Amino acid sequence: MNRYLNTANEDLLEVARQHASEYKKAAPFPNICFENFFDADFLNQVLEEFPDLSQKKAISYKNTKEIKLAGRGEQFFGAQTKQFMHFLNSEPFLMFLQILTGIKEPLISDPYFAGGGQHEIKPGGLLKIHADFNKHHTLGLDRRINVLVYLNKNWQESYGGHFELWDENMEGCVKKILPHFNTMAIFSTTDFSFHGHPNALNCPEDRSRKSLALYYYSNGRPAHEVHQNEKRHSTIFKARKDDADDMEAFKNPVMRLAAKVTKLFKG
Repeated sequence: MNRYLNTANEDLLEVARQHASEYKKAAPFPNICFENFFDADFLNQVLEEFPDLSQKKAISYKNTKEIKLAGRGEQFFGAQTKQFMHFLNSEPFLMFLQILTGIKEPLISDPYFAGGGQHEIKPGGLLKIHADFNKHHTLGLDRRINVLVYLNKNWQESYGGHFELWDENMEGCVKKILPHFNTMAIFSTTDFSFHGHPNALNCPEDRSRKSLALYYYSNGRPAHEVHQNEKRHSTIFKARKDDADDMEAFKNPVMRLAAKVTKLFKG
């Protein structure tokens, strides 16, 4: 028996085969969401170990496009979290992802958890719609798959924090996932797979949006998944059309200063 998985999912390869078609056909790009995928008792232990990242020397992002906290590799993992994350980086889970996604190039897990690991968003935090960085900073490999495991018990719709998947032209949100406990989202990452948590979190002050993030790579990828002639890039943020909040957030510093000056003189 695999202590990490819900008993219904112990045959990972069979689960992958059953859902492969659903994954590949999903809109707006290949993705899937599983509920109660892992053993709830074990995941409870992982949640209990999750630190308040604002009280740690975590990576803090605070700008108009992202307000969030991220751990530094395994630095803040407890014993159960470390076991769980190592399982998600192991051969059985890699084979599950390989069959589920249909990616032909062999998938490679990331022992460095570069950009991944423990993520936390406090009230008022957000992550605007974006496409991810496309190359591993250290290994130079191509980023192909994101796996997100949510750890938020009794999470209400009114709190927000939905994980949103947007179409390539940024005309609308195609899919929303509430980040409640023991939900796993998996999706293919390309230069056109726009996603995020774009609206400010509205949960109580004593709550936060907690997740585990794992990224998977390959050595080479199909040419149609990247912008032409672009070999390496950081996160590509995209504004939602006709969204006043995004229009303000995506102004460059000079434009923001000019707007403030104009407002000052008009006032």
